[in-house]
Amino acid sequence: MATFYVPSVNLIGCGCVNEIGTYIKELGHQKALLVTDAFIASSDILAKVTLPLDRAGIDYVVFSQVDPNPTCKNVYDGLATLKEHACDFIISVGGGSPQDAASSISILATNGGNVQDYEGLHKSDKKGLPVVAINTTAGTSAEITINYVITDEDRKVKMVMVDKNSLALLSVNDPELMVSKPRALTAATGMDALTHAIEALVTPGAYGVTKKLSIGAIELIKEYLPRAVENASDIEARESMVHAIFLGGMSFNNAGLGYVHSMAHQLGAVYDLPHGVCCAMILPIIERENAKRVPSAFRDVAKAFGLDPTGKTDEECADYAISEIEKLSETVGIPKKLTELDIKEENFDFEYLSKNALIDACAPGNPFMPTLEETIAFYKELF
Repeated sequence: MATFYVPSVNLIGCGCVNEIGTYIKELGHQKALLVTDAFIASSDILAKVTLPLDRAGIDYVVFSQVDPNPTCKNVYDGLATLKEHACDFIISVGGGSPQDAASSISILATNGGNVQDYEGLHKSDKKGLPVVAINTTAGTSAEITINYVITDEDRKVKMVMVDKNSLALLSVNDPELMVSKPRALTAATGMDALTHAIEALVTPGAYGVTKKLSIGAIELIKEYLPRAVENASDIEARESMVHAIFLGGMSFNNAGLGYVHSMAHQLGAVYDLPHGVCCAMILPIIERENAKRVPSAFRDVAKAFGLDPTGKTDEECADYAISEIEKLSETVGIPKKLTELDIKEENFDFEYLSKNALIDACAPGNPFMPTLEETIAFYKELF
């Protein structure tokens, strides 16, 4: 048996954000906590969201203190604002950071306790406060998944929560909200989406439905991510990337992720690096190792990248797929080494990050479980 999680209503396509008022009014709630970040709050994106809310007479208060890697403090501050203004539902606006913060606020609002209480798999007892998740980046798929990640500032650890009670009621993916995104952000979030699709395809948890979703996502990302990076106003590319993240999000939401995310989470927690960049740098390293264990899984990856696998060995398909991953990463301008991000090898705590990667919630989804020594070696490859 397979359980398939996805929000009950999903608005997708150019201009769909203009329709949110009608859908939100049907929910019957009184006042929203609008969770976002400083960038969105100071841009015209927020106005594109609040205008249809105002037209529909929906009351809201804006909370915009979400960091790029959301912290426990962000969540507690947001929860305090929610209680102060007696909000009975949440609207999240942004990429993965506001979406994750909103999910955590939602769970704490109905279940109580601390953020740390919900690290791991399905730790909450009650449904979270209703969330309307409005996405503004083509990458994380956080608006449609049961996964969210919060940084514990004291431990310098990214906590991964997988919780069916955090699933949004309504997701909104309007590519017109994404056209203003900078080149580097478009590249990073797009490579995060590619990582989702590939990890969900090669994980032992993949099955028929999720495999088809992953393949479709990879095909779209290969074709349209370079265009979206090259021309921020290419609306066809933006809309195709929206379709890609929706497909990939549904896939990993139900099949799982793997060790690329386990390692990337640690880099984000300790060095506050962009998550998508970390995933892109680690992806070929881990998939090269995965291909040694499950080479047949890479036939579908290679086919999605454009190879006719007829007459090719599993190993040839894997080599082709990993080569295409590296080419795409280079095309969209992802750094190749951590030194390019001002991280020095002599100051890098290999053992601390590696130990935390091994206990990350995404690690069990990988085709094999690396040792501590192997993980240290993987991190060293990033230098």
